[in-house]
This record gives sequence, C-alpha cells and structure tokens, in this order.
Amino acid sequence: MDLMEKITALCKRRGLIYPGSEIYGGLTGTWDYGPLGVLLKQNIKQEWWKSMVVMRSDIVGIDAAIMMNPIVWQKSGHLEAFTDPLIECMICHSRFRADKKEEIETHEKTHKEKTNWTKPKKFNLLVEAKLGVIEGEKQTVYLRGEITQGAFVNFENVVSSTRVKVPFGIAQIGKAFRNEITPGNFTYRSREFEQMELEFFVEPNDKEGDKCFEYWKKERMTWYESLGIDKSKLRFRKHEDTERAHYAKYAEDIEYQAPFGWSEFEGIHHRGDWDLSRHGLTYTDDSGKKFTPWVIEASGGVDRSLLVFLLDSYKEDDKRVWLSLSPKLAPYKVAVFPLLANKPDLVKKAKGIYDSLKPHFMTAWDDRGNIGKRYLSQDEAGTPWCVTVDFQSLEDDTVTVRDRDSAKQERVKAPDLENYFSKKLS
Repeated sequence: MDLMEKITALCKRRGLIYPGSEIYGGLTGTWDYGPLGVLLKQNIKQEWWKSMVVMRSDIVGIDAAIMMNPIVWQKSGHLEAFTDPLIECMICHSRFRADKKEEIETHEKTHKEKTNWTKPKKFNLLVEAKLGVIEGEKQTVYLRGEITQGAFVNFENVVSSTRVKVPFGIAQIGKAFRNEITPGNFTYRSREFEQMELEFFVEPNDKEGDKCFEYWKKERMTWYESLGIDKSKLRFRKHEDTERAHYAKYAEDIEYQAPFGWSEFEGIHHRGDWDLSRHGLTYTDDSGKKFTPWVIEASGGVDRSLLVFLLDSYKEDDKRVWLSLSPKLAPYKVAVFPLLANKPDLVKKAKGIYDSLKPHFMTAWDDRGNIGKRYLSQDEAGTPWCVTVDFQSLEDDTVTVRDRDSAKQERVKAPDLENYFSKKLS
C-alpha cells in the first residue's frame, strides 16, 4: 500500500475526511470533513489568520459573498480567460486536461489499441448557478472561481471605512468552486475547496513590487516551515510565460514533494494593476496623488495545505502509526485516560482532570480497551500528549504524560497540567 492509500484509509477510519455523498455513490471531486478533519482544518485557518491579521497592523480581514454580480467575472477576465484545454478519448470518451501529460499517458495504457484524441478545446472552469423564482427568467450567476475578487470589489469600502493606507493588505478565507475536468489525488484537486488569500496593495513601481513579492515569498515559506513541514520537501517553482494566469505579471508556486510528484499548494502572484484597473478603482494618498496600486497576492489552498500536513506528518514503524502534526494544528491537544475503566476512583479523578483541561485545550476522553490501544488510537489521530491517571495519582496527585512522537513518559503534578501544556503550545 502506497502513502496516498494509507492516508486515504486513515482519513476515513479516524474521521478526518469522507467521500462526499458517499451513501448515494458519491459526487466526484467533493469531500466531507469529519470530526477530526474539521478540527484540523479549523486549526490551519486559525494559525493563518493569526499570522496574517491578528499579529499585523497593516492587514485587515473581510468575508465576501460566494455569489457575485456576473459583471465582476466579466471585468476580471474570468469569463474569457479562466479556462483549461480539454481533450477527449475517442475510445471511451473520458476527458482530460491537455496539459496533464502523465495522466494522459496513464490513461492510454488502459486501452489495447492506440488511443485517438480530439483536438484541444477551451473549457471554462467557472461553475454556473441560477438565481430567481420563475423558470425562464432566472439570472445566470457564477459560484466564485477564486475568492480574490471579493477583496478588489470591496477595495474602496475598506479604504473608506478603516484607517489603512498603501501599502496594506486585505485577507480572507472562504470557499471557491471550479469545474475541474479531472479531479484527483484525493483532496488535492477538487471541485469545491477553500482558499486563504492575501491581497497586498503597493505603489505601482518595480522597486516596491519586487520587494513586496520577495517579502511574501519568504514569509509564506517560513510559515509552513514553522508548522513542521520538512524543508527538504518544499521548493519554489517559477511559472513559465506560457502557464501564467491571465492576471499575473509573474508568479511562483510553493510546491511539496508529494507521492504524485512536486505539487503546488500556494502561489505568490504579482498581479500588477490588472484587477483594480479592470474594475476602474484608484487610490489617493495623503498628498493628493492618485494612482492604481499594484497587487501582490499570496493564495493558499486550505484543503491542499491540510493534505500536505497529513502527508508530511505520517509516520509508521513495526509497532504503530502516528501523525507527527505540529501541536498547534493537531485536532486534539490532549487525551485523558483512567488507567482502568472499572475503577471508580480512577475514573472520577481522570474526569476531574478532563473537565479542568477542556476549557483551555481541545481535550479527548477515552476509557475503551487497554491503555496500549488507547495510546495507539491517539497516535493515529495526531494527539501530542496523553494523560493517564493511575493508582499513584490517587496518592500524590501526579499523572503520567506521554509524548506522541518519542513515546516517552513523565510524571507531572495534576494542578500543573494547564501551565505545562500552555508552555508547550506557545
């Protein structure tokens, strides 16, 4: 079993990620996040928001609507240029992106005879929806293909309602939708996904644009490294002229060495004045100078980042499987056990500790099976620390704290646990 199969099985078994609409055969390219998955996803978004908005004075946040006036997508160029090249197998009529050579070669091997393909056609990725109550009079709108435009159409609102001045940024996290031709590689390429994006506005000159671009490259790579991703499996890849998005002056991707190859999960884009000029928006500084700012964008996928964190943290040996997630991202920070579930004094003591930790940390309770199986179960869930209440706990008010990665144990005073874990999470 390869790593992707192991991750997929683990995600379903432990309640991280389920196939969307599974009881009815599923819906390709959609995924549901289970009890552990939604916690991991929320922690990723929370750490991103903290680094981008909470800890900075030059960035503000918004939450724009998913459905927007169709003129937005006309002005942004998405109705015309938001396309992929599509080809169709003339034997089985399967469709693929013409630029995905490896997927095409793999498909060709499924046929005995030589595969013939149609000529590439442009395929727009925007997902259409209909608004209105009367058939035949419904308005065509689009589920946003990127969350970016929400920042641009609200540019003037943000400037007039806050005290931000160029250079400044607008950050947001939200759902986006793309009519992907060939979803695949688990959650990596999906039709419904979540983005965490920053649009940073600077004065329109090469010096400021280049400096800001390099700054955000460094910031974003450092963020992933600070959350434990193996540096040797991360790299920047510069976009070639032929692959840049229609809005980009230049762009670089942060890629991870996944089992299916080097794969992008965040892009740093120099969008120039493409967006604000298309929407007819300008900025006036304190001196009265009027200009159209340039935009440096850092656009990361929540779902792709989550998959990268899972792939990078998956560990196994002949005794156990564990997720070595950063404690900041782990769904549960602490699990509390009584050594034996049939001993009321141990259960009462453990329940008291559980109740005291719960307001401060996402804390799990487990009294099923033997203590060894409970440890293994929490290891698979990525829980950094397990607290066990044993008979010594009743005598001296100490408990055993077991570390997930090293499996080492130490005795800690029960009243000190909150401070003990807070220091480790700081």
